[in-house]
Amino acid sequence: MKPFNCAYVVSDPKNRACFRSLFIVAALVCGAYFISNAFITNEYKDRFSRWEVINMLRNSKSVTCKNQCRPPGSEALPQGIVVKTSNLQMQPLWSDSVKNVNPETSSNLLAIAVGIKQKEIVDQIVKKFPVSDYVVMLFHYDGIVDEWKDFEWSDRAIHVSAVNQTKWWFAKRFLHPDIVSKYKYIFLWDEDLGVDNFDPKQYLSIVEGEGLEISQPALDPVKSEVHHPITARRKNSKFHRRMYKFKGHGRCDSQSTAPPCIGWVEMMAPVFSRAAWRCVWYMIQNDLIHAWGLDMQLGYCAQGDRMKNVGVVDAQYVVHFGLPTLGLNSTEVKITQRQQLPKSESPAPSESHKIDNRPEVRRQSFIEMQTFRKRWENAAKDDECWVDPYQQMS
Repeated sequence: MKPFNCAYVVSDPKNRACFRSLFIVAALVCGAYFISNAFITNEYKDRFSRWEVINMLRNSKSVTCKNQCRPPGSEALPQGIVVKTSNLQMQPLWSDSVKNVNPETSSNLLAIAVGIKQKEIVDQIVKKFPVSDYVVMLFHYDGIVDEWKDFEWSDRAIHVSAVNQTKWWFAKRFLHPDIVSKYKYIFLWDEDLGVDNFDPKQYLSIVEGEGLEISQPALDPVKSEVHHPITARRKNSKFHRRMYKFKGHGRCDSQSTAPPCIGWVEMMAPVFSRAAWRCVWYMIQNDLIHAWGLDMQLGYCAQGDRMKNVGVVDAQYVVHFGLPTLGLNSTEVKITQRQQLPKSESPAPSESHKIDNRPEVRRQSFIEMQTFRKRWENAAKDDECWVDPYQQMS
């Protein structure tokens, strides 16, 4: 085999020209490769640098913001757009109607469970609370709303209707703490209260002066249906925090430290501070709508010592009429033409019959009270981090 001779290849003019052309092409290809590779490398480095900066910013923000408390579900939003609370103030549909609306948000809330039969009593209650200081919210447990329109205050009231539901059912669903957080005090009242001797402004003056986070007006002991002695009004007294009973079952003296001797109000006319209500709302059970048993535990929401922050105001008192409401319904029974009855036994074309379910309502109330007590006992036992502040005192 003849050996390859480089000198021959180079010395040949044709081969030299071909070699020169190949060298130029190879140089161009290599140059293009190195230039493009450098551009791609620089672009990759730029991109990597940008993402590295973004990741650094994210990491730095996560360290800075991880301790910020954001409402669940708002994590995808910028902090400044998140509105955590609301209120019950009605807003105008157009600017011209602004002048017909009180420009200042009312500072307190009056919420009452109502039925049409107590319409006149409720009217007297609402008129006692100044328009400028109170938002009025009516819970219609009989489903009748339109018949309240003849009251001048009806259009500015919030009307919520659900048939045969209790005050506490409404409160759990429509008085969430984030909705009523702008109201300093929440009056959660029954409808059967006489208010001739009650002034809301003077009442709150006493409540604020004495630091009462949970309170109620005293009951006129002569005209009222009084279930618990601690709620009875004491003459020549501004307010009281405890009761005394030296005979019989359930004695109360100056050494008593637990409800109903001290730190207790009844559930027909409670008044809660904003902070106390936030706690109480969480305590209300979603499925226990009568709230029996809740009164014995309200002191845990008193924002401190229940023996100091819970009280009954004597100077501003009401009358508890004790009218039967839930469970008492009137129904009209109509006799149709299809019914074949002897003429002597035939009733009038229509008759009104009252169906009294109050015994069933009371029975259910007792059942719910036992259920709530059991839940409290289990919760206290299962929560290893919770400390009962009153355990040593009882």
